[in-house]
Amino acid sequence: MKKEIIISGFGGQGGLAIGKNLAEAGMAEGLNVTWAPSYGPEMRGGTANCSVVLSDKPVGSPVFAHPTELIALNEPSLEKFEAGVQSGGTVFVNCDVVTDRVQRADLTAFYIPCSKIAEEVGNPKVSNMVMLGAYVAATKVLKPETIEKMIQEMFAGAKAKFIPLNIEAFRRGMACVQ
Repeated sequence: MKKEIIISGFGGQGGLAIGKNLAEAGMAEGLNVTWAPSYGPEMRGGTANCSVVLSDKPVGSPVFAHPTELIALNEPSLEKFEAGVQSGGTVFVNCDVVTDRVQRADLTAFYIPCSKIAEEVGNPKVSNMVMLGAYVAATKVLKPETIEKMIQEMFAGAKAKFIPLNIEAFRRGMACVQ
């Protein structure tokens, strides 16, 4: 098993956090992982993406040309990366922000209303956890309980009050594809 994932959106949408959670959960489950962030100089609003590899074999390089999956949190990300996704791959689209549809018939697409669900849960900032839940449920590459443990570790200390909110968003994202 080898998953090569591009997660892309505007800075501040939480794409890098999705990637970091996937990588840390992969390590916790004994997988070989890489996480390589890439972002512009802007603090928020600029482009940000990351590449994640999850594999049961050693990873030779964190760089790849054709991801098995794409998580597109905004329109420019879908436009930029869809063409490179491997045939038979999967694209996850934040359909509250992205109005375009996946154009390639050889890809499976999931359209997740991340922003809507995040607002229903009580905070628009957890839309990335909605997408993370959708990814985990659709691919089954990682165990949901491992991701929930990573969320608890990410929001330790003073941020612990955000754990229930993020776990609820994650679970609601999972329900979108189950």
